[in-house]
Amino acid sequence: MEQKQMIRQYCQQFNMTGVNKVIDELITDAETRALGYIDYTLGFLTTEAEYRRQRDIKKRMKMATLPRYCDLAAYDPSFNNGLTITRLHQLQELHWMDQIFNIILMGPSGTGKTFLSAGLCNEAVKKGYKAYFRTMDTLISILKMKEITASAKAEYKRILHAHLIVIDDIMLFPVEKKEAVLLFNFINQVYEKTSFIITTNKKPTEWAQMLDDEVLATALLDRLLYQCEVINLTGKSYRLKNRKTIFEEQDN
Repeated sequence: MEQKQMIRQYCQQFNMTGVNKVIDELITDAETRALGYIDYTLGFLTTEAEYRRQRDIKKRMKMATLPRYCDLAAYDPSFNNGLTITRLHQLQELHWMDQIFNIILMGPSGTGKTFLSAGLCNEAVKKGYKAYFRTMDTLISILKMKEITASAKAEYKRILHAHLIVIDDIMLFPVEKKEAVLLFNFINQVYEKTSFIITTNKKPTEWAQMLDDEVLATALLDRLLYQCEVINLTGKSYRLKNRKTIFEEQDN
């Protein structure tokens, strides 16, 4: 018992929380299976490594601020929106991120843009990337407030070092000139080292109208489209097709 207590104390001293939580189980398993020194030590360290990996994923998931539903395992391959399941699987492999490629998901409301972008962000976090999901309004708010509030400044520093940034609903509404300049300056600062997933219901040719500045729109698109896959999603709204009702039975 004294030896176990000493092990727990050392675990606390070296911040080995994962092992500390299951030390009794590890010792019992080693005794039952008559593990050798190497096998026991490997199991000991593997337990701590997996605990830290899961803790890190949980932390990065929180920072990503993903929508509630973002598991691509729930994607309905029969939903006809123009993206084949084969291409979706290729996107999930995330090789395009290693090449600093961007993805633009373009199409009308309800065709799966937000779900797909959030799902790919979710996959990136699980695979160890620093990935963040932000609406355009949220991102602009961060850029406007980064010199004013500590929370916005911390958030800004965080996304500066992102491997992937999802900007959801870009150009949904007209953007004021000052805000458009902030957005351009940010993307111009990181586009060579960060991948983007952009969701939009506006064609690139319509961005100039939303920004009210053709030169700025061209410069912004130049950076996003340099290495980019544009995916046009089509079809009827998934949400409307599968909308719920509060009534148990339909009226006759």
